[in-house]
Amino acid sequence: MKTKKLFAILLAVLIMVSLVGCKEDAEGDNNTPDAKNKSVGFSVSTLNNPFFVTLVDGAKAAAKENNIDLIVVDAGDDAAKQASDIEDLMSKNVGVLIVNPVDSDAVAPAITDAIEQGIKVISVDRAVNGVEVDSQIASDNVAGARMATEYLRDLLGEGAKVAELQGVPGASATIDRGLGFHEIADTDLEVVASQTANFNRAQGMTVMENILQSDNTILGVFAHNDEMALGAIEAITASGKNILVIGFDATDDAVAAVNAGTMTATVAQKPDEMGKTAVNTAVKLLAGEQVEKSIPVEVELIKSK
Repeated sequence: MKTKKLFAILLAVLIMVSLVGCKEDAEGDNNTPDAKNKSVGFSVSTLNNPFFVTLVDGAKAAAKENNIDLIVVDAGDDAAKQASDIEDLMSKNVGVLIVNPVDSDAVAPAITDAIEQGIKVISVDRAVNGVEVDSQIASDNVAGARMATEYLRDLLGEGAKVAELQGVPGASATIDRGLGFHEIADTDLEVVASQTANFNRAQGMTVMENILQSDNTILGVFAHNDEMALGAIEAITASGKNILVIGFDATDDAVAAVNAGTMTATVAQKPDEMGKTAVNTAVKLLAGEQVEKSIPVEVELIKSK
């Protein structure tokens, strides 16, 4: 009888240990897609730029409407920091990662790691090169730059000397806006300078000052974003020259400059809509729904009156 009773006790203990172990496995396996939480991570290239501030504001508004937790991290235009930020978001076990790359190539390994962990990924404004994400939300940067350059040509005439202020090297927006610009400029205009100012206003002013010192007969400038365009205008104003400047993004400062007549035009992207669309798409992915691989956001040229 004692042997039977001992056996029964041992069997009961074994069953209890087994049940506890199963429960821990079910609750503790956070590497499976089903175990991912309902928060969304958003790695933005920089918040030292009004365009991306508006992009994030749109995302936050949509997150509030959908009652989801949105974790925003600022890479400060540093590709290495962005990779580290993404690792941190992965450790927080986010269900969806929204990424606005600093560098479309450099971010690829971190995004690959996220996908391998079962995290859904959305790229916004800029692409992730060499990696298939769940959805890409962006304006047609090539078409927008082409539109801007055609307008510059129409105002100045064919063969006019122009300069290009390029964005952050390696960013897909830089690549695409450069393509759109050169599609028109290389045949219809004379491009005397193409230099990077890293999407930064202060650098835009410095680079424009250097360009004017090299050739002060330039008649027009296409900048890959409004911040650089506004910086270029400061340099042009100080030089006393009359040079037409077209930017890209339609930030509040740029639209005000267009209305004031100091900037010729800017390409409107609607960053708040991109941010909202990114989060709304993330909500669908969290619910297990299918989403479009590519979601375009319309662009338009805002001209001075």
